[in-house]
Formats: sequence, structure tokens, C-alpha cells
Amino acid sequence: MLMTEPMCHRPILVLTILLLLSIRAFAQSDSAPRPPAPAVKQAGDKQAEASGGARSDASYVIGANDVLAINVWKEPDISRSVPVRSDGKISLPLVGEVQASGQTPQLLEQDIAKRLQSYLSDPEVTVIVTDSKSQKVNILGMVARPGAYLLASSTTVLDAVAMAGGFKDFAKQKSIYVLRQSPDGTQKRMPFNYKEVIKGKNPEQNVRLQAGDTVVVP
Repeated sequence: MLMTEPMCHRPILVLTILLLLSIRAFAQSDSAPRPPAPAVKQAGDKQAEASGGARSDASYVIGANDVLAINVWKEPDISRSVPVRSDGKISLPLVGEVQASGQTPQLLEQDIAKRLQSYLSDPEVTVIVTDSKSQKVNILGMVARPGAYLLASSTTVLDAVAMAGGFKDFAKQKSIYVLRQSPDGTQKRMPFNYKEVIKGKNPEQNVRLQAGDTVVVP
């Protein structure tokens, strides 16, 4: 039996419709919005992040024996880790000697960048204090954990005793004293009577400690 002409063309028509539907579905999926590509951080962004970390404590004052990581963007021959000498200075290629002690990391960055402008175009400098050795106090004597402790801006004698774990047995709590080096090289001795201070007497004895102070608990 011979197929009529419409029946002969029906399979071709079905295949054509299926093909058109497939093409339409692919086009819709391809035109669907795609998630944005992750932003690529530029060199300046990395530098800004590093600088922000370096200045997390804007009030920190660099002192002798601190260790500084100094990075000059795209200048590995200048970038390096340097200790602050006892005279408060550091040495860098092209820059020479720079006074670091007494400056904050941000101010030191600006100082170094200014000195490099004669050699580099728009230098970007980051200063990070990697080891804070200058801002410490010593707690010695009859305490649980004698040693050197990092100094916060508001640390008092009572805070120091607490940081060192409190007193050992037989500690002379009425005879504690603080040793402080004066600018003229002499040493000042300041008494601290723990028994009286915790009772609210002589609160002026609970002084705010300074870098280099030594608390002695006999």
C-alpha cells in the first residue's frame, strides 16, 4: 500500500518541530543572566589592605628594639625587615638613616615615601610593627609568672600584678614598688601598697605604667 503524500512528510515535520524546540531552549538557557565574575583586586587594593593592617593601632609609638617590616611597592630591593636601633633610627637603601623611634607607623610611612620621591615616582610605603619590644614592662619577684609583658595604653600596677598571675605565698604586698628610668638617666622608685590601694586608700599609687617600667614584688 502506498503512503499518501501527507503521511510521507509527517516524520520530517515532527523532526523539524523538535529541532526548533531544542534550538529555542538552548537560546533561552544561554541568554539567562550569569553571576558576576569575582572582582580582581588591583595592586592598589592590596597595598591599601596592607596599610590598613599596619595602622590598626594608630596610637602606637615606635620605640627602640621594635622590629619593622617595611615594604615599598614593587621595590623588593628596598623592602626589608629592620630593627630599630638603640638610637631610635633605621637604615634603608636610597633613604639612608631615618628616625623611627617616637613616630607612629603611619608617620614613618609618610617620611620614607617623601625621601624616596627623588628616586621613585609616587612611592607607596607600608610599615608594620612585627615585633613590639619597646612597649613592654617587667614584673619581677613574688608573682606567679614573672617576666616581660606587652604594655597597653592604660596598664596600671594592679593590671600588671593581674597579668603576672597574682602573688605567690609570702609576697610582701605592702612593699611593692615601681622602678622608672628618668630622661636624665636616674632611676625613680615609686612605692605601691597593694593592701591599701584595693581598699581605696592612696589611689595615686596605682600609677599608669610606662614602657620600660619594672614592677618589683618583694
